[in-house]
Amino acid sequence: MRAAERTGMTQDQWGRLKQDLLKSVGKSNFKSWIEPLELSHLEEGVATFAVPTSFVGNYVSQKYGDQILYHVQSVSPEIRRVHFQVPGNQARRPAQARPAAAPAEPAIRRDPMMPAAPLDKRFTFDTFVVGKPNELAHAAAKRVASGGPVTFNPLFLYGGVGLGKTHLMHAIAWELSERQPELNVVYLSAEQFMYRFVQALRERKMMDFKSMFRAVDVLMVDDVQFIAGKESTQEEFFHTFNALVDGGKQIIISADRAPGEIENLEERIKSRLQCGLVVDLHPTNYELRLGILQSKVEYYRTQYPGLQLADGVLEFLAMRITKNVRVLEGALTRLFAFASLVGHEITLELTQDCLADVLRSSERQVTIEEIQRQVSDHFNIRLSDLIGPKRVRVFARPRQVAMYLAKQMTSRSLPEIGRRFGGRDHTTVMHGVRRIDELRVTDSQIAEDLELLRRTLEA
Repeated sequence: MRAAERTGMTQDQWGRLKQDLLKSVGKSNFKSWIEPLELSHLEEGVATFAVPTSFVGNYVSQKYGDQILYHVQSVSPEIRRVHFQVPGNQARRPAQARPAAAPAEPAIRRDPMMPAAPLDKRFTFDTFVVGKPNELAHAAAKRVASGGPVTFNPLFLYGGVGLGKTHLMHAIAWELSERQPELNVVYLSAEQFMYRFVQALRERKMMDFKSMFRAVDVLMVDDVQFIAGKESTQEEFFHTFNALVDGGKQIIISADRAPGEIENLEERIKSRLQCGLVVDLHPTNYELRLGILQSKVEYYRTQYPGLQLADGVLEFLAMRITKNVRVLEGALTRLFAFASLVGHEITLELTQDCLADVLRSSERQVTIEEIQRQVSDHFNIRLSDLIGPKRVRVFARPRQVAMYLAKQMTSRSLPEIGRRFGGRDHTTVMHGVRRIDELRVTDSQIAEDLELLRRTLEA
């Protein structure tokens, strides 16, 4: 006879309690969170349930623990609390452990009172497309996630929006959950850290706050730039950081810029953040964007098996949507959904119609000033000489190149371009544009210079 049955609650009774929970939590939540629970044993006033992963256990404990305890006590009044654990302390990969329709789950953490952000089941190393702009960041994240000795602490990831910082941080957490499920890993945003700190101050529970954060094995803080200018929060973050590093715990931080470039961040914190490995996720290049799209298409083919994708569409999107991977992926999602609704093949024409607003907003807005700076650097002349009155060939030809690019890459009128080039007349601009247009056909060096400058400005 099982331990649970010796104490008064049978597996059949637990099965009936689960049906009661179904009515209170709803079908979707029940299927994702309650149905996987298996009654393990009841002992010393504690009901222990087996869960497929520590993620499920932590989430259920926080979200449904009180409800489950209430129902269990209706059968076994001696039960004072409920506990969730992975049998044999083994965890499976997120993709195997959770239903496909389950919502994002909370981070790995031992203490159900610990503040943490949800982890996205899509953000694993398996779904991260590696290219030259992000290969160092990917390698560093994999090293930390391996659970072995790491020579750098903290790992600081920085880059613009949609370049993969958050994806890598989630992937580290998922990987650690598989390799070392006993670890107390906390992933949260800097904003959540600040909120919890302020709450602890208000409720006079600072010792509890300090104890919670100093008990973690791996602390992951996203968007740390948000604590800049918050003096008290920075003070506590500094002490938490030091306590964890001194204790041999791993810290992973992300931000939208390098530590030294975060304004209003205390110098001592900048110094601590820079003492580890600081990795820049560079803007994606064409090859990486195309690889991301191809990876997503493989997934969508399972969702829309009959949908045809014309040649050249992915290349077109990779060329036009250059700044943000999230926008790129969102555009593809919309495209497949729209094509499936109208029942048409995904052609270049349909893509342009469906994504007209996205394509417009993604257009690179090049300024005349940018063009002037790039041309000056390219030809190794001073900006003042480029826009100045000197007409010698060494300055005049680059000036004409800059005028030509300003006409081609901006919507500015000829008179306005002339004003930006030292107050020149629009006829001078027209002559310069016409001259470069002629030379690019006959002079291979001019053609090469123009192409290189165009690529740099569009990057």
